Amino acid sequence: MRLPLPPGCLPTLWQDDERFRKSYLTTFPGYYLSGDGGFRDAEGYLFIMGRVDDVMNVAGHRLSTGEMEELLAAHPAVAECAVLGIADELRGQRPIGLVVLKDGQSIAEDALEQELVQVIRSQIGAVACFRQVLVVKRLPKTRSGKILRKTMRQLADGDQFTVPSTIDDPLILDEIRAGLERRGIGVAFEKNEAM
Repeated sequence: MRLPLPPGCLPTLWQDDERFRKSYLTTFPGYYLSGDGGFRDAEGYLFIMGRVDDVMNVAGHRLSTGEMEELLAAHPAVAECAVLGIADELRGQRPIGLVVLKDGQSIAEDALEQELVQVIRSQIGAVACFRQVLVVKRLPKTRSGKILRKTMRQLADGDQFTVPSTIDDPLILDEIRAGLERRGIGVAFEKNEAM
């Protein structure tokens, strides 16, 4: 946000004026750094993708989920998306993409997955270990529109979680669970190779 801010808006941090200046006002002189990342598309629409500090640790590499989401969202068939860092025994975490198709798009899930994996591989590199994309009807969000990435990650990892009271439609989590199970994505749904 361009400075100056309105009177009384975000004036400081409690008893730490210097930390406020260092954290929010020095990265981009003349602007307040909100910590949110996004992009403006060709039509001028602004998309807030997530926190700039939202990173995952893939085999010792700190990778931005927001950067990956921006690349996935640029695909002409993708309406919206989320990238999650799910548990991986070998790498610590590995990214997966959940995408919602634009109205009228009918690309096959495996074809879209190959295209999106190639985009991540060419723009970020093989180090990202991005290999799986799940097409979903919708993403779970709060009533204010925040995508519930942590809840989806806990679902894929088989962790206990509480459905947030602010969720717009709790049934979406059942849809996500069914998709993860169908594809065998995540520790909670991996198919046992011995069977």
